[in-house]
Amino acid sequence: MNYYEIGQRIRRFRKIQSLSQEQLAERVNISTTHMSHIETGNTKLSLPVLVHIAQALHTTTDELLFDSYHFQKESALHEIQTVLDACSPPQAKIISEIVKSAKIAMDKYN
Repeated sequence: MNYYEIGQRIRRFRKIQSLSQEQLAERVNISTTHMSHIETGNTKLSLPVLVHIAQALHTTTDELLFDSYHFQKESALHEIQTVLDACSPPQAKIISEIVKSAKIAMDKYN
């Protein structure tokens, strides 16, 4: 098991949700130092801590343990949703059209 990679996935989920290490550590009821060590792979995390982190990040333990296509797609969807939430309806429509055009262009050249 690669604890560094698990820690980096936790870090990505945390950042996507705009949480600081301190905020996540508080939600999980561990110290900020321990959270830092988990994210850098400098410590092994226990199963209960892993479960609490997954719950705090509104994800599954599988997504934290395994780097997968699903994680990447979910992360992208969350980022897009965050942008759309900050848009006016006309801006959201323009972004939708841009995404559709980008997909068509990628399909054409792949």
